[in-house]
Amino acid sequence: MKTFLKNFIADESGASAAEYALILAVVGVAIGGAALLLSTEISGAITDSAGRVDACADAAGSETGDTACPPATSSLVD
Repeated sequence: MKTFLKNFIADESGASAAEYALILAVVGVAIGGAALLLSTEISGAITDSAGRVDACADAAGSETGDTACPPATSSLVD
């Protein structure tokens, strides 16, 4: 029994699984943090794009015959 316990305590093969779990946890936290930081930027870009699509639809359906879309005003488009 003593030999089994000595071998069990000295065995480090399970350490690699714990290290992989720790790496996955750190990567998961990093991805979650990046998503939180970028969420307002992504939401703003989607809202801006939706507004431009609505403006194009309004221009196309107007009585003036002007079917040109208004220029992009987003800082994402140069």
